[in-house]
Amino acid sequence: MNPFEQDDRRFKMTIRSHELFRKGELQKRAKHAQTILRACDLCPRNCGINRQEGEHGICATGRYARVASYGAHFGEEQPLAGTHGSGTIFFAACSLRCCFCQNYELSHFPGNFSQTQPEQLAAIMLELQQKRCHNINLVSPSHVVPQILDALVIAFERGLKIPIIYNSSGYEAEDTLALLDGVIDIYMPDFKFWQPESSKKYCDAEDYPNIAKGALLTMYNQVGDLVVDDHGIATRGLLVRHLVMPGGGLETKNILEFIANSISPQTYVNIMDQYRPCGTCDQHVELRKPLGNDEYRAAILFAKQTGLERLDQMDIKTLLVKLGIL
Repeated sequence: MNPFEQDDRRFKMTIRSHELFRKGELQKRAKHAQTILRACDLCPRNCGINRQEGEHGICATGRYARVASYGAHFGEEQPLAGTHGSGTIFFAACSLRCCFCQNYELSHFPGNFSQTQPEQLAAIMLELQQKRCHNINLVSPSHVVPQILDALVIAFERGLKIPIIYNSSGYEAEDTLALLDGVIDIYMPDFKFWQPESSKKYCDAEDYPNIAKGALLTMYNQVGDLVVDDHGIATRGLLVRHLVMPGGGLETKNILEFIANSISPQTYVNIMDQYRPCGTCDQHVELRKPLGNDEYRAAILFAKQTGLERLDQMDIKTLLVKLGIL
């Protein structure tokens, strides 16, 4: 017997995505998404170029996605990594392109990676499922939504059942998110900056804060709070990441207040302390040093004060080791 048949509750496609595929709605959305590539406005950059003909905009990606790497990832949040890992697919390129990106080579130099046909991308998804990963974790997917939808049509037809995660910067176009309604099981956006001045300075995206606020609300309306099964594995919902930046304490406070008050105090939030100088951050004096322990301590304490009830436990344990809070 196939091992997935023995424990099928851990490998069930959500009812909505299954119904969309069965009724042909997913196929229609995939076809429509391909037309968007002819004058691309998939992300808020609104480049308007014809990617079907190989033209490149901010994301430097044409008709086909570029996969930088994939595999079972055990470093993600525990509800995603579980015991068998999160089936992570890293796409080359990014529509936000932060100057301090820890995957700078992937996000800024996508031409270093080979193009991936829809059949290949579908095969990767099925391979990750065969390895018993708990989910398909699409990293930096915003600029390749049409390519992902094409691959999902093929993968669903061939038996893909595990949840789909949309792991993004939070810089999302509302029309693109509408294409994903009922398709994505778990949204995992970053919320990086509150001030337009910061996002302009570090990402050349002054509109990022307003775009991210709208995107998080849309995502929450689609999937709700994070739901986990009897094994503690996430099956559906919203998980928000926030990377605390050196000197960015006030922005962190504003972001956490927004999440608690405008989305839900039950939002699962990972407050991250992983900032390290990377990329071209040396152009900004304030980004040349790692995050201070006191800055991270302040972020955690403030998160608790806002009433947020579901902070990622892995980071809290790290904090206890580093700072001796208990």
